[in-house]
Amino acid sequence: MPQELPLKILVIGGGGREHALVWALSRSAHTDILCVPGNPGIATLARTLPIPVTDRAAIVQLALAERPALVVIGPELPLSLGLTDALQHHGLRVFGPTRDAAMLETSKSFAKEFMRRHEIPTAAHAVCTALAEVAEELPRFQTPVVVKADGLAAGKGVLIANSHAEALAAARGLFDGTLTGAPETTLVLEQFLTGEEISFFALCDGTTALPLAAAQDHKRIGEGDTGPNTGGMGAVSTDRLLPPALQATLAAIAQRTVDGMRSEGTPFTGVLFVGVMLTPLGPMVLEFNTRFGDPETEALLLRLETPLLDLLNAAVDGFPPGFAPSLSRDASASVILASAGYPASAEKGQRITGLETVPATLDPTAVHVFHCGTAEGNSGELVTAGGRVLAVATAAETLEAALGKIYAAVDRLHFPGMQLRRDIGHRVLTKPT
Repeated sequence: MPQELPLKILVIGGGGREHALVWALSRSAHTDILCVPGNPGIATLARTLPIPVTDRAAIVQLALAERPALVVIGPELPLSLGLTDALQHHGLRVFGPTRDAAMLETSKSFAKEFMRRHEIPTAAHAVCTALAEVAEELPRFQTPVVVKADGLAAGKGVLIANSHAEALAAARGLFDGTLTGAPETTLVLEQFLTGEEISFFALCDGTTALPLAAAQDHKRIGEGDTGPNTGGMGAVSTDRLLPPALQATLAAIAQRTVDGMRSEGTPFTGVLFVGVMLTPLGPMVLEFNTRFGDPETEALLLRLETPLLDLLNAAVDGFPPGFAPSLSRDASASVILASAGYPASAEKGQRITGLETVPATLDPTAVHVFHCGTAEGNSGELVTAGGRVLAVATAAETLEAALGKIYAAVDRLHFPGMQLRRDIGHRVLTKPT
């Protein structure tokens, strides 16, 4: 019999999320994975090419040369640039929404107005295109009030103002570009919500939203949720996060979102990340992301029992009757090791040691080190190359056991100025059982 050819997969991205995606895809037999631009950790599992995720033409050219059976887009930026559209134009199968469907994430004004149209619970808001509009709308909002740039803004576009004057100053800084580096043309005012924040993930095939799992990110740099916001200092995924009734409510919100996008002529295919605040009045949607979260993915994928490749293929082709993801009842977690100066800056070029004490494996219950911001130094050593450097993750029967394994591994890893939080999962661990 002829030998089965490996299935070629192209993954777009070079962070911890993409390392976790490549790891999960590599667990399927007979795969040949290519990743752009990749990173040193990904390079142990896949072929990597240093093409920027923003170079749409070069990625399309590569895909046409390699003819992968599936393209998996990790970050939001290439989605906003229409990479899915360009690849699909050439007949390629892509996991990730089109540019118009990705507007659920890439335009906060679109997302808020979409939620209003489809009666999805969210905070009161106003869309403003000039400072005079902001001044006119502000009296409707109690303080604190949230001021958001409309676009992606590289994580710098959300500000919480404790007074109307502070909100007006924030709006001025967004409109003139001093806060994000480029002038904004549209912003959103939003009523500040209090409660517990949860990330809910659903796989979508344009018609159906299949619940995947919930996770909880830890945004603040300091323990006890103190200090400035970051891209995420760690995450946990466990059934303890949500009671069944609340899971059903969030699943219904995800389905209503997919129904709404389809009714408006922009069917959503990919993974829908619903950021929710559990308020005293019930769950309110804070935001949508149109891709896997980071660092949630590094934890969540370790609970998968259904092969990731099967899930992504089903989403692209349309879910067959009765199809549903299977997840372990285990808990999982990821802990971020960040550079000195993060999040204001990132100290690069610092040598990373101890990685040989955490051997790579395909076992989800082993400890994994996913590379978020690393590079090869001049002498071939591994060095820091970003704010978030490594994500240390595992799954175990209990969250306590998972975190114990992670922190034991963390203590064997080092680079100068290394920052981490040792209270990841504290909200879940202190909940009454």
